[in-house]
Amino acid sequence: MPQTEARKILKDAPIMWRRINSIGIILDCNSTYAANLGYVKSEIIGKSIFEHVPKESWETMNDSLKTWFDTGKVTNRKITFKRQDKSTFPVLLQATSLYDENKNLLGSNTVIFDLTQMADDKIIEYEVFFKEASSRLNEIKETEYEQLDQNSKSEYDGLKKMFDMLLTVNLRELKQLF
Repeated sequence: MPQTEARKILKDAPIMWRRINSIGIILDCNSTYAANLGYVKSEIIGKSIFEHVPKESWETMNDSLKTWFDTGKVTNRKITFKRQDKSTFPVLLQATSLYDENKNLLGSNTVIFDLTQMADDKIIEYEVFFKEASSRLNEIKETEYEQLDQNSKSEYDGLKKMFDMLLTVNLRELKQLF
């Protein structure tokens, strides 16, 4: 899957990001996601999202998928993730849907926040990144969007929706909830 300019924003981003298809298979992820789970990217692509949660969290993950199917998004969903070494850590999921040109569901863009890393300096880093990414997406919209093929436009639209949602998330408030 070739990387669009929009997706390059996520390559080495400070946030954990993955894209799944409509049945929960991971189609892509960034290096932050892979590193935090203790894998290389090639070991993640094609796997089920359930492989990265302990068995006792499968029901919560399934509920998250159901919410996504019903509403097109998931916000502030707390789930336990499992690293390759079997250690676990609490995360917060934020997901938005990705659609094709005919409004058929392709999958989701999901951002995962490791709740053990939610220090004030990390929150500031995330907030700066969200603003910069949104600004870069606005540049792409102005200069390149009309030349993109339909798949790239769908990808752009999905990422734009994701960053618009992330800009509204109050991470300091969420940190207090957990």
